[in-house]
Amino acid sequence: MPAKRQKISNGNHVVVDHEVTNGVHFTAAPDVNDDPDRVKFAYWVPNVSGGLVISKIPQRTGWDYEANVRYAQTAENVGFEFALSQIRFMAGYGAENQHESVSFSQALLHATKKLNVIAALLPGPWNPAIAAKQIASIDHYTNGRISVNVVSGWFKAEFTSIGQWWLEHAERYRRSREFIECLRGIWTEEKFTYKGDFYQFHDYPLSPKPLNLPNRPHPLIFQGGNSIDARENGANASDYYFMNGNTLEGFQEQIADVRERARKVGREHEIRFAVNGFAIVKETEAEAIQLLSEIQGKADKEAVEAFGDAVKQAGSSTSNKKGMWADSKFEDLVQYNDGFKTKLIGTKEQVADRILLLKSLGIDIVLLAFLHYEEDIEDFGREVLPLVRKLEKEGRGKNVDEEIERTGEVYRAKKSK
Repeated sequence: MPAKRQKISNGNHVVVDHEVTNGVHFTAAPDVNDDPDRVKFAYWVPNVSGGLVISKIPQRTGWDYEANVRYAQTAENVGFEFALSQIRFMAGYGAENQHESVSFSQALLHATKKLNVIAALLPGPWNPAIAAKQIASIDHYTNGRISVNVVSGWFKAEFTSIGQWWLEHAERYRRSREFIECLRGIWTEEKFTYKGDFYQFHDYPLSPKPLNLPNRPHPLIFQGGNSIDARENGANASDYYFMNGNTLEGFQEQIADVRERARKVGREHEIRFAVNGFAIVKETEAEAIQLLSEIQGKADKEAVEAFGDAVKQAGSSTSNKKGMWADSKFEDLVQYNDGFKTKLIGTKEQVADRILLLKSLGIDIVLLAFLHYEEDIEDFGREVLPLVRKLEKEGRGKNVDEEIERTGEVYRAKKSK
């Protein structure tokens, strides 16, 4: 069914056009992304220096605005629908320079026409009143193309160096839960009242509200983590739950657990899933594996170990010991979000098969990082994305047993002898 244009108004505010297919709002090119059941693609915005791996291997990836405009325009032209900007307040682990996420996201949105940019927010430094106002305004400026990723935080010095309280794991996630609830309430209620432990509002009337679009009454809210606290937040409050790379069994357990928690509060049809992955696509699997080995072999050992020490609290202080990075080895930590574990490393056919397996498990968005952004985004869009779309049209990505039979073995947890 071809896309059609639909006029959307928001009270007395500006009337805008939005593209609608089968009632589902989206912002990417309909000639590439015309299936409402498609898996969607996102990429990490390198607005932080040092690239997306903690390695001394050369990376053709710039962190400056001009380079990022090129990446964003290339990404939307080849069919990516989302980009995720990073939030950092200070240097560490190779990230010596950092552009602020919300303003950087807005700048990229003004340089693009279709891309939805997910701006990372960090409760503590941000108050939900400020964030809700910022994002609602940007939503108007950009025709409804802004989303948010609420990050609970793992870097203690990042909080204490700017005079923010460092809360223990459960409390950080409880604050994030309140932050998300406040964003949603401010954006959707005429006058918002909230009595929480971290935030209080009294008949707050935000105006203008964000645009109210088909199947999107407010900017999408993303949030991630592995712990019980993170899963509870995803099930109860978020639109998308972000996962790190994992084993097949790990993905299945995590998705099933979050869905069951959402079912108990009547949100089983409201929570969706996204996964982080690092893509290396080569002519042969051997070439791709060789490049992975080189990235890991040239890891910045001191920086990776420091990063590992910093995130131990995030992974091991939780009640079930399943926090972010709890099971990560040194070679996993070379990529910040366990992206190597997602196994998108091989030929275009292998990577496409694995993406369709992830889709069959219930993953809606694959968030990608690359070594060389200057060429890798375009290459992925030219080689892998059209192949995924072709296979989707043939019915792939729907039968989980078939997809596991086809390529699931690469994800299975290795049993110790």
